[in-house]
Amino acid sequence: MRPIRRMLTAALLLCGMVALPAAAQSDYPNKPIRWIVSYPPGGTTDLLARLMGQHLSQKLGQAVVIENRAGGGNNIGTEMAVKAAPDGYTIFLVNPANAINATLYSKLNFNFLEDLVPIAGLVRVPNVMTVTKNFPAKTVAEFIDYAKKNPDKVNMASSGSGTSVHLSGEMFKSMAGVNMKHVPYKGAGPATVDLIGGQVDVIFDNMPSIISHIRAGSVRALAVTSAQRSPALPDVPTVAETVPGYEASAWFGVAAPKGTPAAAIARLNREVNAALADPVMKAKLADLGGVPIPGTPEQFWAIHRMETEKWAKTVQFSGAKAE
Repeated sequence: MRPIRRMLTAALLLCGMVALPAAAQSDYPNKPIRWIVSYPPGGTTDLLARLMGQHLSQKLGQAVVIENRAGGGNNIGTEMAVKAAPDGYTIFLVNPANAINATLYSKLNFNFLEDLVPIAGLVRVPNVMTVTKNFPAKTVAEFIDYAKKNPDKVNMASSGSGTSVHLSGEMFKSMAGVNMKHVPYKGAGPATVDLIGGQVDVIFDNMPSIISHIRAGSVRALAVTSAQRSPALPDVPTVAETVPGYEASAWFGVAAPKGTPAAAIARLNREVNAALADPVMKAKLADLGGVPIPGTPEQFWAIHRMETEKWAKTVQFSGAKAE
Protein backbone atom coordinates (compact mmCIF):
# COMPACT_ATOMS: atom_id res chain seq x y z
CA MET A 1 0.00 0.00 0.00
CA ARG A 2 2.77 2.43 0.87
CA PRO A 3 4.34 2.33 -2.64
CA ILE A 4 0.90 3.00 -4.14
CA ARG A 5 0.37 5.94 -1.78
CA ARG A 6 3.77 7.33 -2.69
CA MET A 7 2.93 7.03 -6.38
CA LEU A 8 -0.44 8.75 -5.93
CA THR A 9 1.16 11.54 -3.86
CA ALA A 10 3.86 12.06 -6.49
CA ALA A 11 1.25 12.10 -9.24
CA LEU A 12 -0.84 14.71 -7.41
CA LEU A 13 2.22 16.87 -6.81
CA LEU A 14 3.19 16.60 -10.47
CA CYS A 15 -0.31 17.61 -11.53
CA GLY A 16 -0.11 20.57 -9.20
CA MET A 17 3.23 21.59 -10.67
CA VAL A 18 1.91 21.32 -14.22
CA ALA A 19 -1.30 23.19 -13.40
CA LEU A 20 0.48 26.08 -11.70
CA PRO A 21 1.79 27.83 -14.82
CA ALA A 22 -1.59 27.45 -16.52
CA ALA A 23 -3.28 29.06 -13.52
CA ALA A 24 -0.69 31.81 -13.47
CA GLN A 25 -1.32 32.50 -17.17
CA SER A 26 -5.12 32.41 -16.88
CA ASP A 27 -5.27 35.41 -14.53
CA TYR A 28 -3.05 37.61 -16.76
CA PRO A 29 -2.75 40.46 -16.15
CA ASN A 30 -2.83 40.63 -12.37
CA LYS A 31 -0.77 43.83 -11.97
CA PRO A 32 -0.14 47.07 -13.90
CA ILE A 33 1.51 46.92 -17.32
CA ARG A 34 4.36 49.28 -18.19
CA TRP A 35 4.23 50.71 -21.72
CA ILE A 36 7.56 52.21 -22.80
CA VAL A 37 7.34 55.11 -25.25
CA SER A 38 10.71 56.22 -26.57
CA TYR A 39 9.70 59.86 -27.07
CA PRO A 40 8.58 62.65 -24.71
CA PRO A 41 4.90 63.53 -24.17
CA GLY A 42 3.08 65.33 -26.96
CA GLY A 43 4.19 63.43 -30.07
CA THR A 44 2.38 60.78 -32.09
CA THR A 45 3.86 57.80 -30.25
CA ASP A 46 2.80 59.26 -26.91
CA LEU A 47 -0.69 60.21 -28.14
CA LEU A 48 -1.30 56.73 -29.54
CA ALA A 49 -0.01 54.98 -26.42
CA ARG A 50 -2.22 57.07 -24.14
CA LEU A 51 -5.29 56.61 -26.33
CA MET A 52 -4.83 52.85 -26.62
CA GLY A 53 -3.55 52.53 -23.06
CA GLN A 54 -6.78 53.97 -21.68
CA HIS A 55 -8.80 51.44 -23.64
CA LEU A 56 -6.58 48.53 -22.59
CA SER A 57 -6.73 49.55 -18.93
CA GLN A 58 -10.51 49.29 -19.03
CA LYS A 59 -10.57 45.95 -20.85
CA LEU A 60 -7.72 44.28 -18.95
CA GLY A 61 -8.77 45.49 -15.52
CA GLN A 62 -5.23 46.70 -14.80
CA ALA A 63 -3.58 50.08 -15.28
CA VAL A 64 -1.45 50.51 -18.39
CA VAL A 65 1.20 53.01 -17.29
CA ILE A 66 2.91 55.06 -20.00
CA GLU A 67 6.64 55.50 -19.35
CA ASN A 68 8.30 58.10 -21.59
CA ARG A 69 11.98 57.32 -22.15
CA ALA A 70 13.22 59.74 -24.77
CA GLY A 71 16.71 60.15 -26.18
CA GLY A 72 19.34 58.40 -28.22
CA GLY A 73 17.33 58.67 -31.43
CA ASN A 74 14.68 56.32 -30.00
CA ASN A 75 17.30 53.78 -28.88
CA ILE A 76 17.24 54.45 -25.12
CA GLY A 77 13.60 53.42 -24.77
CA THR A 78 14.04 50.54 -27.18
CA GLU A 79 17.00 49.13 -25.26
CA MET A 80 15.05 49.39 -22.00
CA ALA A 81 12.29 47.29 -23.57
CA VAL A 82 14.77 44.75 -24.92
CA LYS A 83 16.33 44.32 -21.45
CA ALA A 84 13.03 44.22 -19.55
CA ALA A 85 11.78 41.02 -17.93
CA PRO A 86 9.81 39.01 -20.52
CA ASP A 87 6.86 38.45 -18.20
CA GLY A 88 4.10 40.23 -20.12
CA TYR A 89 4.22 43.33 -17.94
CA THR A 90 6.45 45.47 -20.17
CA ILE A 91 5.40 46.42 -23.69
CA PHE A 92 6.88 48.84 -26.23
CA LEU A 93 5.40 51.33 -28.70
CA VAL A 94 6.97 50.40 -32.05
CA ASN A 95 7.54 53.34 -34.38
CA PRO A 96 9.26 54.01 -37.73
CA ALA A 97 12.60 54.87 -36.11
CA ASN A 98 12.91 51.24 -35.06
CA ALA A 99 13.05 50.26 -38.74
CA ILE A 100 15.15 53.25 -39.81
CA ASN A 101 17.77 52.87 -37.08
CA ALA A 102 18.70 49.40 -38.30
CA THR A 103 20.54 51.13 -41.16
CA LEU A 104 21.06 54.62 -39.75
CA TYR A 105 23.27 53.36 -36.88
CA SER A 106 26.40 51.37 -37.66
CA LYS A 107 26.24 49.71 -34.24
CA LEU A 108 23.33 49.07 -31.90
CA ASN A 109 23.20 47.12 -28.64
CA PHE A 110 20.25 45.09 -29.91
CA ASN A 111 18.69 43.56 -33.00
CA PHE A 112 15.16 44.89 -33.01
CA LEU A 113 13.50 42.16 -35.07
CA GLU A 114 15.17 39.40 -33.04
CA ASP A 115 15.23 40.82 -29.51
CA LEU A 116 11.58 41.87 -29.41
CA VAL A 117 8.46 39.97 -30.41
CA PRO A 118 5.39 41.47 -32.10
CA ILE A 119 2.04 41.90 -30.42
CA ALA A 120 -0.09 43.89 -32.86
CA GLY A 121 -0.16 46.74 -35.33
CA LEU A 122 -1.90 49.99 -34.41
CA VAL A 123 -2.15 52.55 -37.21
CA ARG A 124 -0.51 53.94 -40.30
CA VAL A 125 -0.48 57.72 -40.69
CA PRO A 126 0.78 60.22 -43.25
CA ASN A 127 3.21 62.95 -42.33
CA VAL A 128 2.32 66.58 -43.02
CA MET A 129 4.66 69.12 -44.56
CA THR A 130 3.92 72.01 -42.20
CA VAL A 131 5.37 75.53 -42.08
CA THR A 132 5.14 78.49 -39.73
CA LYS A 133 1.97 80.50 -40.26
CA ASN A 134 3.96 83.47 -41.59
CA PHE A 135 6.19 81.50 -43.96
CA PRO A 136 6.23 83.27 -47.37
CA ALA A 137 5.40 80.13 -49.41
CA LYS A 138 1.75 79.08 -49.60
CA THR A 139 2.21 75.97 -51.77
CA VAL A 140 4.79 73.22 -52.23
CA ALA A 141 5.84 74.73 -55.54
CA GLU A 142 6.34 78.13 -53.91
CA PHE A 143 8.26 76.46 -51.07
CA ILE A 144 10.64 74.79 -53.52
CA ASP A 145 11.18 78.07 -55.35
CA TYR A 146 11.84 79.90 -52.06
CA ALA A 147 14.26 77.22 -50.83
CA LYS A 148 16.21 77.29 -54.10
CA LYS A 149 16.50 81.08 -53.96
CA ASN A 150 17.53 80.96 -50.28
CA PRO A 151 19.90 77.97 -50.05
CA ASP A 152 20.56 76.65 -46.54
CA LYS A 153 18.40 79.37 -44.97
CA VAL A 154 15.40 77.11 -44.42
CA ASN A 155 15.51 75.26 -41.08
CA MET A 156 13.82 71.87 -41.10
CA ALA A 157 12.81 70.56 -37.66
CA SER A 158 12.33 66.89 -36.83
CA SER A 159 11.45 64.75 -33.84
CA GLY A 160 14.99 63.33 -33.93
CA SER A 161 17.65 62.13 -36.32
CA GLY A 162 16.56 59.06 -38.22
CA THR A 163 12.86 59.37 -37.50
CA SER A 164 10.32 59.17 -40.32
CA VAL A 165 9.80 62.90 -39.71
CA HIS A 166 13.49 63.51 -40.47
CA LEU A 167 13.79 61.15 -43.43
CA SER A 168 10.54 62.35 -45.01
CA GLY A 169 12.25 65.73 -45.17
CA GLU A 170 15.45 64.20 -46.51
CA MET A 171 13.48 62.43 -49.22
CA PHE A 172 11.83 65.75 -50.12
CA LYS A 173 15.22 67.47 -50.30
CA SER A 174 16.61 64.87 -52.68
CA MET A 175 13.53 64.66 -54.92
CA ALA A 176 12.79 68.41 -55.02
CA GLY A 177 16.44 69.41 -55.35
CA VAL A 178 16.49 71.80 -52.39
CA ASN A 179 18.74 72.31 -49.38
CA MET A 180 17.45 72.67 -45.84
CA LYS A 181 19.30 72.70 -42.53
CA HIS A 182 18.19 69.80 -40.32
CA VAL A 183 17.40 70.72 -36.71
CA PRO A 184 16.70 67.54 -34.67
CA TYR A 185 14.71 67.65 -31.42
CA LYS A 186 14.04 65.07 -28.73
CA GLY A 187 10.50 64.46 -29.86
CA ALA A 188 7.77 66.13 -31.90
CA GLY A 189 6.42 68.10 -28.94
CA PRO A 190 9.39 70.45 -28.47
CA ALA A 191 9.90 70.67 -32.25
CA THR A 192 6.32 71.85 -32.70
CA VAL A 193 6.71 74.46 -29.97
CA ASP A 194 9.62 76.00 -31.87
CA LEU A 195 7.77 75.76 -35.18
CA ILE A 196 4.85 77.70 -33.70
CA GLY A 197 7.31 80.20 -32.25
CA GLY A 198 9.07 80.67 -35.60
CA GLN A 199 12.47 79.33 -34.49
CA VAL A 200 12.30 76.78 -37.33
CA ASP A 201 10.53 76.95 -40.69
CA VAL A 202 9.19 73.53 -41.64
CA ILE A 203 8.54 70.04 -40.30
CA PHE A 204 7.31 66.81 -41.93
CA ASP A 205 5.54 65.72 -38.77
CA ASN A 206 3.29 62.71 -38.17
CA MET A 207 -0.29 63.87 -38.63
CA PRO A 208 -1.63 62.94 -35.16
CA SER A 209 0.82 65.23 -33.34
CA ILE A 210 0.49 68.25 -35.67
CA ILE A 211 -3.14 68.19 -36.82
CA SER A 212 -4.59 70.07 -33.84
CA HIS A 213 -2.12 72.92 -34.41
CA ILE A 214 -3.02 72.99 -38.11
CA ARG A 215 -6.72 73.19 -37.30
CA ALA A 216 -6.05 75.90 -34.71
CA GLY A 217 -4.22 77.98 -37.33
CA SER A 218 -1.00 78.24 -35.34
CA VAL A 219 0.88 76.53 -38.22
CA ARG A 220 0.06 75.95 -41.89
CA ALA A 221 -0.09 72.64 -43.77
CA LEU A 222 1.34 72.67 -47.29
CA ALA A 223 0.92 68.98 -48.15
CA VAL A 224 0.51 65.45 -46.85
CA THR A 225 3.16 62.85 -47.61
CA SER A 226 0.84 59.95 -48.47
CA ALA A 227 0.04 58.89 -52.03
CA GLN A 228 -3.57 60.10 -51.68
CA ARG A 229 -5.09 63.05 -49.85
CA SER A 230 -6.11 62.39 -46.27
CA PRO A 231 -9.80 62.47 -45.24
CA ALA A 232 -8.64 64.22 -42.05
CA LEU A 233 -7.29 67.15 -44.12
CA PRO A 234 -9.22 66.84 -47.40
CA ASP A 235 -8.26 70.28 -48.73
CA VAL A 236 -4.53 69.73 -48.26
CA PRO A 237 -2.80 68.39 -51.41
CA THR A 238 -0.20 65.63 -51.49
CA VAL A 239 3.49 66.36 -51.97
CA ALA A 240 3.30 64.04 -54.99
CA GLU A 241 0.98 66.47 -56.77
CA THR A 242 4.04 68.72 -57.07
CA VAL A 243 6.88 66.21 -56.69
CA PRO A 244 5.81 63.11 -58.66
CA GLY A 245 6.58 59.78 -57.02
CA TYR A 246 7.00 61.16 -53.51
CA GLU A 247 5.38 59.02 -50.78
CA ALA A 248 6.11 58.50 -47.10
CA SER A 249 4.09 57.42 -44.10
CA ALA A 250 4.57 56.33 -40.52
CA TRP A 251 3.29 53.16 -38.88
CA PHE A 252 2.99 52.16 -35.23
CA GLY A 253 2.43 49.00 -33.23
CA VAL A 254 3.13 47.11 -30.03
CA ALA A 255 5.93 44.68 -29.16
CA ALA A 256 7.33 42.96 -26.07
CA PRO A 257 10.68 41.53 -24.92
CA LYS A 258 11.65 38.22 -26.51
CA GLY A 259 10.44 35.34 -24.34
CA THR A 260 7.20 37.01 -23.28
CA PRO A 261 4.59 34.25 -22.63
CA ALA A 262 2.46 33.38 -25.64
CA ALA A 263 -0.69 33.69 -23.52
CA ALA A 264 0.13 37.33 -22.73
CA ILE A 265 0.88 38.08 -26.40
CA ALA A 266 -2.42 36.49 -27.46
CA ARG A 267 -4.46 38.40 -24.86
CA LEU A 268 -2.90 41.75 -25.77
CA ASN A 269 -3.27 41.10 -29.50
CA ARG A 270 -6.93 40.26 -29.01
CA GLU A 271 -7.63 43.42 -27.01
CA VAL A 272 -5.70 45.71 -29.39
CA ASN A 273 -7.57 44.34 -32.41
CA ALA A 274 -10.88 44.71 -30.58
CA ALA A 275 -10.00 48.33 -29.81
CA LEU A 276 -9.16 49.02 -33.47
CA ALA A 277 -12.58 47.62 -34.46
CA ASP A 278 -14.44 49.72 -31.89
CA PRO A 279 -16.40 52.52 -33.64
CA VAL A 280 -15.46 55.11 -31.01
CA MET A 281 -11.76 54.28 -31.22
CA LYS A 282 -11.88 54.19 -35.05
CA ALA A 283 -13.45 57.65 -35.07
CA LYS A 284 -10.76 59.01 -32.74
CA LEU A 285 -7.97 57.54 -34.87
CA ALA A 286 -9.57 58.81 -38.08
CA ASP A 287 -9.78 62.29 -36.59
CA LEU A 288 -6.01 62.09 -36.07
CA GLY A 289 -5.49 60.90 -39.63
CA GLY A 290 -4.76 57.30 -38.63
CA VAL A 291 -5.74 54.18 -40.57
CA PRO A 292 -5.94 51.05 -38.33
CA ILE A 293 -3.68 48.10 -39.20
CA PRO A 294 -5.20 45.20 -37.22
CA GLY A 295 -4.02 41.64 -37.61
CA THR A 296 -1.86 38.90 -36.16
CA PRO A 297 1.54 39.51 -34.56
CA GLU A 298 3.15 37.92 -37.63
CA GLN A 299 1.33 40.28 -39.98
CA PHE A 300 2.55 43.29 -38.04
CA TRP A 301 6.15 42.01 -38.09
CA ALA A 302 5.88 41.53 -41.86
CA ILE A 303 5.02 45.24 -42.17
CA HIS A 304 7.98 46.13 -40.00
CA ARG A 305 10.37 44.02 -42.07
CA MET A 306 9.10 45.58 -45.29
CA GLU A 307 9.47 49.12 -43.90
CA THR A 308 12.97 48.32 -42.62
CA GLU A 309 14.01 47.45 -46.17
CA LYS A 310 12.24 50.50 -47.64
CA TRP A 311 13.84 53.04 -45.30
CA ALA A 312 17.26 51.41 -45.63
CA LYS A 313 17.27 52.60 -49.24
CA THR A 314 16.34 56.14 -48.18
CA VAL A 315 19.03 56.22 -45.48
CA GLN A 316 21.65 54.99 -47.92
CA PHE A 317 20.54 57.46 -50.61
CA SER A 318 20.55 60.44 -48.22
CA GLY A 319 23.87 59.46 -46.67
CA ALA A 320 22.43 60.03 -43.19
CA LYS A 321 24.39 58.44 -40.36
CA ALA A 322 24.20 58.44 -36.58
CA GLU A 323 26.35 57.00 -33.81
